[in-house]
Amino acid sequence: QVQLVESGGGLVQAGDSLRLSCALSGRTFSWYTMGWFRQAPGKEREFVAAMSVRGNTAYADSVKGRFTISRDNTKNTVNLQMNSLKPEDTAVYFCAAAATTSYYTATARPSEYGYWGQGTQVTVST
Repeated sequence: QVQLVESGGGLVQAGDSLRLSCALSGRTFSWYTMGWFRQAPGKEREFVAAMSVRGNTAYADSVKGRFTISRDNTKNTVNLQMNSLKPEDTAVYFCAAAATTSYYTATARPSEYGYWGQGTQVTVST
């Protein structure tokens, strides 16, 4: 069974940076497309970033140029480097894993992710 554990959330000020990490256990990490999603209070969960097995990436327009997703197959981790944070980035951030037959597609569809972490809170103050 795949397990995902996020870390690195916290309270920061606008303009600061934060790095989230997600560790996968239970299966071979390199088989999975990895994604980050977030959910703000009263809003639906939304796509943030994803990286395919072969390293292709996709980003939400709202975070392009500020966030960077990366993966380390030797450590079974996926990271989300968040720079120039804004108050509207405040949300619970979830890591997700998708077992996929496409090594090149960084999918943004939540329905394609079968495994989810418990989430980590990111709060950006003005």
